[in-house]
Amino acid sequence: MTLKDRHESLQKILKDLGQVVVAYSGGVDSTFLLKTAVDTLGAENVLACMSVGPAEPGNLYERAQTMAQSIGVELMTVEAGEMEDPRFTANNPDRCFHCKSRLCHRLLDVAQQRGFEHVVFGTNQDDLDDFRPGNRALKAFGIRSPLAEAELTKEDIRQLSRQAGLPTADQPASPCLASRIAYGLEITEQRLQQIDQAEGFLRSLGFVELRVRHHDTIARIEVRPQDVPKLAAEPIRSKIVERLKSLGFQFVTVDLQGFRSGSLNESLSQEQKKAGLGR
Repeated sequence: MTLKDRHESLQKILKDLGQVVVAYSGGVDSTFLLKTAVDTLGAENVLACMSVGPAEPGNLYERAQTMAQSIGVELMTVEAGEMEDPRFTANNPDRCFHCKSRLCHRLLDVAQQRGFEHVVFGTNQDDLDDFRPGNRALKAFGIRSPLAEAELTKEDIRQLSRQAGLPTADQPASPCLASRIAYGLEITEQRLQQIDQAEGFLRSLGFVELRVRHHDTIARIEVRPQDVPKLAAEPIRSKIVERLKSLGFQFVTVDLQGFRSGSLNESLSQEQKKAGLGR
């Protein structure tokens, strides 16, 4: 199918659903899904619903609110309460399944209260081949993923977002802060705040695609390979070390492989990854 065909397939899927609660994060995928849903169904048949809590990056909500207003759709916030779940805070490889399960349950409650029949997530085609235990939760709760169903990839969505004039088209991904904490290390609000503040500081220095991975006393910084020399040069190097140590890290390191999504999953066995894919 061509990109146009896949886009039309998405519109047809949404038309068949009629009314949808969109799990909204303000990111590339969910923004494009939200915009397409509003254009296809009308704003009165769409509700954007955003999870807020300590695991969400601090810079997301205001951007998401601005984006929802520009699209002309209501934005509602919910708390999934994942920090109350010891299966989440234990930070085992199935962490995301438990968090996403709580969110699915909450969004289905919202849909029922509003009289909407369906909840949709912005899962894309590429996500189906990645280690994402949260996808199992969507299946368990009967949640639809129209982008993936229409076989739209991340690059497809960025291209269509550019065509639609969405400012999120080239926005870097900004997943849950818990995804930066090494498996087995307990997820606490303090650690989440350390990551959020450390990444915010790096962004203030001009770095765009980045992660600060939390290995207890060690902060492992990932930036694009071409940005490593800038990171290591003075006075930026000293500023970063000083700031991250002030946040409680004892050691500050740079990953010479550079930025890559899901690098903590590299420690998982193939069996664990297959379980996360639901295979």
